Amino acid sequence: MVMATFKNVGIHHGLAVVLLLALAGCWDEAAGTNNIPPSGFVRTRNTQFVLNGSPFLFNGFNSYWMMTVASQPSERHKVTDVFRQAAAAGLTVCRTWAFSDGGNQALQLSPGVYSEPVFQGLDFVISEAKKYGIRLILALSNNYHDYGGRAQYVNWARAAGVPVENEDDFYTNAVVKAYYKNHVKKVLTRINSFTRVAYKDEPTIMAWELMNEPRCQADYSGKTVNGWIQEMAPYVKSIDNNHLLTVGMEGFYGDSIPDRKQYNPGYQVGTDFISNHMIKEIDFATIHAYADVWVSGQSDDAQMTFVQRWMTSHWTDSRTILRKPLVFAEFGKSKKDPGYSTTVRDSFLNSVYTSIYNFAKNGGTLGGGLVWQIMAEGMDSYFDGYEIVLSQDPSTTNVIAQQSNKMTALEHTLTVPL
Repeated sequence: MVMATFKNVGIHHGLAVVLLLALAGCWDEAAGTNNIPPSGFVRTRNTQFVLNGSPFLFNGFNSYWMMTVASQPSERHKVTDVFRQAAAAGLTVCRTWAFSDGGNQALQLSPGVYSEPVFQGLDFVISEAKKYGIRLILALSNNYHDYGGRAQYVNWARAAGVPVENEDDFYTNAVVKAYYKNHVKKVLTRINSFTRVAYKDEPTIMAWELMNEPRCQADYSGKTVNGWIQEMAPYVKSIDNNHLLTVGMEGFYGDSIPDRKQYNPGYQVGTDFISNHMIKEIDFATIHAYADVWVSGQSDDAQMTFVQRWMTSHWTDSRTILRKPLVFAEFGKSKKDPGYSTTVRDSFLNSVYTSIYNFAKNGGTLGGGLVWQIMAEGMDSYFDGYEIVLSQDPSTTNVIAQQSNKMTALEHTLTVPL
């Protein structure tokens, strides 16, 4: 996201005590955590994620802000707090940004010119994730103007005298594409200043994401974006073949299978869930869902029905057409929605989590979900309505922890396909 931006369930009393101690910072990290530093790279086999030869399921979260906050050493405790609290709630995958192009606190100040303090912020995020046994999905660019995005790349080219018209030239202009490739190489070959391990060799990183929510107004069919993925995915793999790679898509259908467009929320955005994920270097598919935005004005029940259909259609296509795993990479409930309450949010999350669990149980194709989004205390300026502060939202934290426990238990019952 970052653009213009159901029943509550309890947990076992003993787990609740441990969870509350950890969230309060009283948990003995040296002796009390059961998270160990990640070893081995997450792989895929058919429609399953696999780790060290065994099925890998997860419950996870988004915290896009981590690099920016960690670029200020005095603020790094917020990253640590979130990882500690997330680990206590059984969350094992975090999706965050590995980009910030131009503007305030930028990672990439101009094409090929980087801020070392901001890069050290990302180094810290990776080293802390490793400490708490949390794997990372790192997005390499943004569709939106937040943190620069496609528009910043095109503006840089324009300032250099390149004849570009609009931000959709990001996908087709040779100079702009070279800027992007340079960023990919810079990030993937970065030597972490804390761990001294190159990002491309770091098992704490689960996957790279080409872009957060790519869209293209110039071509709604999905073909322009498809051409860009066909060029960029092999480039990423030429530098780093250790890690998984995904596109970063929301899941909108395009022109390759017209019948699937019935599942879109009434429009297309220039991507094609089927063809874009069929590219061989793309290892798994993703979907996002914001029914409160995409089908706003409809009742909570109608919005939930949309989300269920969205999940079902993409799970089916991932399993039968793509033959690749699927991640529900963004979902949440905004405090800005009409009729919002914590109970409504918990009910929504529980319904989504139940569906994720049931789909995962039927063959493991849906590997897990990443709620949008977890924040630390004292981050009010970052709040977008979807924020969850684990130490301040006990009922929601319980819903999240319950899902973590269920996915862990389910993982042990699955077998790896031959």
